[in-house]
Amino acid sequence: MNARTKPPFRADHVGSLLRPAALKEARALFAAGKIDAAALKAVEDHEIQRIIRKQEEVGLRSVTDGEFRRSWWHLDFLWGLDGVEKLVMDTGVAFAGMNTRAESIQVTGKIGFSSHPMIEHFKFVAAHTRQTPKITIPAPSAIYGRPHKPSIDSNIYPQLDAMFEDLGLAYRKAVRAFADAGCRYLQLDEVFIAMLCDEKYRQQMHDRGDDPEKLATLYADLVNVAMSDIPDDMTITMHMCRGNYRSTYQGAGGYEAVQEILFNKIKVHGFFMEYDSDRAGNFEPLRLLPKDKTVVLGLVTSKTGTLESKDDLRRRIDEAAKFAPLEQLCLSPQCGFASTEEGNTLDEEQQWAKLRMIVELAEEVWGR
Repeated sequence: MNARTKPPFRADHVGSLLRPAALKEARALFAAGKIDAAALKAVEDHEIQRIIRKQEEVGLRSVTDGEFRRSWWHLDFLWGLDGVEKLVMDTGVAFAGMNTRAESIQVTGKIGFSSHPMIEHFKFVAAHTRQTPKITIPAPSAIYGRPHKPSIDSNIYPQLDAMFEDLGLAYRKAVRAFADAGCRYLQLDEVFIAMLCDEKYRQQMHDRGDDPEKLATLYADLVNVAMSDIPDDMTITMHMCRGNYRSTYQGAGGYEAVQEILFNKIKVHGFFMEYDSDRAGNFEPLRLLPKDKTVVLGLVTSKTGTLESKDDLRRRIDEAAKFAPLEQLCLSPQCGFASTEEGNTLDEEQQWAKLRMIVELAEEVWGR
């Protein structure tokens, strides 16, 4: 079988990595006003270069900064858009057994994109790796999809249609800015289409006045607008999971509820699909996968340190291949190892063991 020379790769990963102790300490010192931004950046730069080398050493062909300069997988990016500010809430979002930190967004002005610090974050990775640098940003739905109703200034947006139009155009400019900075592998983290597979979440959306079916179409349209001005050689993938906060989750349900939207409407080049537990359902929706798209099977869990059996993973790959051709499949963890700076409940050695095993198994299944 031919090796993949462009992303997503046979052995890939979602992007975030466990924050090392030195980085956590530096961020705490910065928050306490004991070091300045330059000192924090020096620690970030050092630790990011270290994990770039580690990703290369285990054999990954896509390399990220581990999201080391962020606190959240989504909010840091959204806070950098024009018209969006940080909001501290009374309580966080409910996950299985705990709540997240009580931080969110508020829309206080016209949403737009003029510049963003993550452009420089990407450039740093690109300058320090021999492999393909990848940037991850939240999909546009992240501004609207959390269960609590977002804070949107009605004087700015008396009608939500105008907000979504501005949001799509801001993302279009953002994605193009990454492309102009040299990015050819960008991932949109699309949690809230996956969450529409969960009946409880769908009811929450309905109870707050939204139609879940219309939300799925809206989110798909926003993704398509976001990638509507990319160069021909740029790959856009979409990662989906049902929540990942300190090894807990937010939702459950198979992809059947959104399969038509995923495979017949959204124009991304590939999908990172959560498949590490029964919460994600079976592989049957993959039968609708178009011939020009790729699915990265998220069979390896990032939520625990237990190393999966290669034989068990091979069986699951074979099962998936009953519904989509093997040459259109790849392998990865189901999510990042630290969607927020708290990280999941495993250690760095367990994290690297899983990524190393993914590379080894992908070579055994698909060849070098």
